[in-house]
Amino acid sequence: MVYIILFLISFSLTYIIKNYMIKKSLVASVNERSSHTVPTPHGGGIAIAITWFIGLFYLYFAGQIEQNLFYALLFGAVISIVSFFDDIYELSPKLRLIVQALVAIGGLYFLGGFETLTFGIFDIQNHIFTNIFAFFMIIWFINLYNFLDGINGYAGSEAVFLAVAGFILFGGNHFLVLAMAVLGFLYWNWNKAKIFMGDVGSTLLGYNIAIFTIYYTNQEPTNFWVWIILFSVYWFDATLTLIRRKLNKEKLSLAHKKHAYQRLTQAGWSHYKVTNYSIGLNILLLGIVYFLPNIFVEIIVSLIVIIIVMKFIDNKKKFE
Repeated sequence: MVYIILFLISFSLTYIIKNYMIKKSLVASVNERSSHTVPTPHGGGIAIAITWFIGLFYLYFAGQIEQNLFYALLFGAVISIVSFFDDIYELSPKLRLIVQALVAIGGLYFLGGFETLTFGIFDIQNHIFTNIFAFFMIIWFINLYNFLDGINGYAGSEAVFLAVAGFILFGGNHFLVLAMAVLGFLYWNWNKAKIFMGDVGSTLLGYNIAIFTIYYTNQEPTNFWVWIILFSVYWFDATLTLIRRKLNKEKLSLAHKKHAYQRLTQAGWSHYKVTNYSIGLNILLLGIVYFLPNIFVEIIVSLIVIIIVMKFIDNKKKFE
């Protein structure tokens, strides 16, 4: 019953925000980087954030979430608030980066740091190195989720998938809270989107995934690679695109439309088709993690799948 209420809160808040944004003409304009053709309200991620934090407090007072995870996730309110103002006023990249760094430090503090980074044949347990790695990982996850929030339903469906996958593999009612918070918004963002989530939603989701990755890795080091596989549709696309642009000697701060999902839409695929295929790919990755015998086989098979998919996209629309 609680989760139905959370869904209804998110659903209703998104509807109210959508109408308010339209009334105040607070819409995302169409530009050279846009994947939409009609000015559309943005900031729907406010509904995700409010619902998410309401659900977190419920879990805390009901004794259904560990304190260190609760406080680490709650610290995400900082990135949500700053990103909300960024959606409205377009804050400087330097200020955004400073806030992301502070949030990364805060999240790591509440989790007690990042303990072990395993590579199978050897482990890295130098806490200076592992915490520096985790610090940059959190910042990267925040930004890559923001980069890949570009077409209808794409970022929302990814969050719902990760929440469902996390619940199946690890349990934890925080995953159900996240799923409901995003699903209420996703109703209005699916297919022909009536509202976008904006940075207030995408940066919070990226932060949450980073915190989940660190929290469950501290419980079992191989869980790091489980989360990397589950999140690989996003991090592989974002990381490979960044490397390719760097090799092309492009100015990385400039807007572009070279991510895999953007190139598929340029090749004629609808937002609906790209999002649905990404969901199918995510389900395949979950199946790999769930059914294959060990993490090494899972990594190899997942990498082969992702490379094949990327080759397919390159054939559809060449990276230029």
